[in-house]
Amino acid sequence: PDSITYNQYRKDGGYQTLIDCVNGKHERNDIINLLEDSSLRGLGGAGFPVGKKWRILSTQTQPRLIAINIDEGEPGTFKDRHYLEQDPHRFIEGTLIARWAIEATDIYIYIRDEYTGCHKMLERELAALKQDPPCKLPDIYLRRGAGAYICGEESAMIESIEGKRGMPRLRPPYVAEVGLFGRPTLEQNMESMHWVRDIIEKGADWFAAKGRHGRKGLRSFSVSGRIQKPGVHIAPAGITICELIDEFCGGMLADHEFYGYFPGGASGGILPASLGDLPLDFDTLQSHDCFIGSAAIIVLSNKDSARAMALNAMRFFEHESCGQCTPCRVGTAKAVKLMEQNDWDQLLLKELAKAMEDASICGLGQAAPKTLRCAMHYFPEEFE
Repeated sequence: PDSITYNQYRKDGGYQTLIDCVNGKHERNDIINLLEDSSLRGLGGAGFPVGKKWRILSTQTQPRLIAINIDEGEPGTFKDRHYLEQDPHRFIEGTLIARWAIEATDIYIYIRDEYTGCHKMLERELAALKQDPPCKLPDIYLRRGAGAYICGEESAMIESIEGKRGMPRLRPPYVAEVGLFGRPTLEQNMESMHWVRDIIEKGADWFAAKGRHGRKGLRSFSVSGRIQKPGVHIAPAGITICELIDEFCGGMLADHEFYGYFPGGASGGILPASLGDLPLDFDTLQSHDCFIGSAAIIVLSNKDSARAMALNAMRFFEHESCGQCTPCRVGTAKAVKLMEQNDWDQLLLKELAKAMEDASICGLGQAAPKTLRCAMHYFPEEFE
């Protein structure tokens, strides 16, 4: 990828904010307060407030570690790759500021196996950073995933970095308490770190004021499907899907009518066009059995089938289940068999979905039934 190099980034003022932090221009607590005031959330899926997470880690026992998640495996998501290919040092600077703020020791960066070009580029840019560092650097380790979707889950990623099979841990204890190599670990999505420098330089209000419909901040929407301009679109948090399509995506494709959409990739559920006025953000979609997750928007038209999309999503989860817990391992396989029938046994599928949601160890098994349930609830005409 033709990304901004280390030398280019430094010439444009890059790493100066980090230098200011290290040299005492900023206080650690002030930076954490700033992030809390900005309402920056974890942008990998869970949406936990970044400032709150940093504050929790700053009180944990030493040594503390940092793990950055770039294992971008959610179907429909490609925002992290977009930022990596354009401006990799912005997230690295944000990570180094986080390391300073919580007084961590080492940094581990976990990148998706399929991002071969980005991996090579990061190796090159990290080498350039270490050769001419802006300040004293911690040890920074670049780890490559093994292609498993489940390793995007924070505790499974920790297991994978440690050299084990990537399987989620039972919690508590949480990663912030007992994480990488048994140490308190700050686990953050790469995009969350991308915004840290801008928030420090421009202020918490600059970021928080960007939202719409009562929400705060910016979101990087990975938009695909039946639209004129697919790609990563930076838009206000809380924007509706109809506004996003019209203002950022150039409208629907010719001869395609808006029919429905995935608000958060395969695991975020599916909604009909009649609910196209919902604010797209954390905490706004749960009452509709959906969530925004990593903001992977897939737009469907009247030439698509929600039923077929739900089956496709369940096949993905069946393939990617780590197999550790029975509700997910058996539940996804059973759901696929039931959904492949011409007539769905909706009562049995609802019971199966409930069991998976209640008893699965991690978010994969808990979220896998969402698209199934949404298809039956919001698109009943497809089952008549």
